Amino acid sequence: MGKLKSYQEQIQEIVEKGINAAEEQQKKIAAKPFQYAEKLESEAREYSVKNLRKRYDGYSESLFEQLRSLNSRFGNFAAELVAKLEKEAAEGAETVSEAAEDVSEAAQEAKKSVEPKKPAARKTTARKSSGSAAAKKSTASA
Repeated sequence: MGKLKSYQEQIQEIVEKGINAAEEQQKKIAAKPFQYAEKLESEAREYSVKNLRKRYDGYSESLFEQLRSLNSRFGNFAAELVAKLEKEAAEGAETVSEAAEDVSEAAQEAKKSVEPKKPAARKTTARKSSGSAAAKKSTASA
């Protein structure tokens, strides 16, 4: 029976060591949140609510100033870009207008060269009047 007793004692020692190791690890793990809480508590004592508010307001104000500055820079960049685009559009429109005028002139010239020439209008009225004047002369002399 001595061997059984020895085994029992060894098992109890192994279990005791396991319990001790588990207890030690549990204490280390459990201590962390308390350490953070104690640190937070001591730091919180260093700052009053007024000081915390001032710091928050300062950070907030700085952030919004930076955003406004960024917006202003973006606005300037966009204005320059729009001005360039408007200038290019105006130049493009002028080029198109000039090309349209050239095409119109060329079309007018082509139309003139293609149109058939109209015969000159006869001066029938002039002949009739001269013919009737001659008839009157011959009637008057007879």
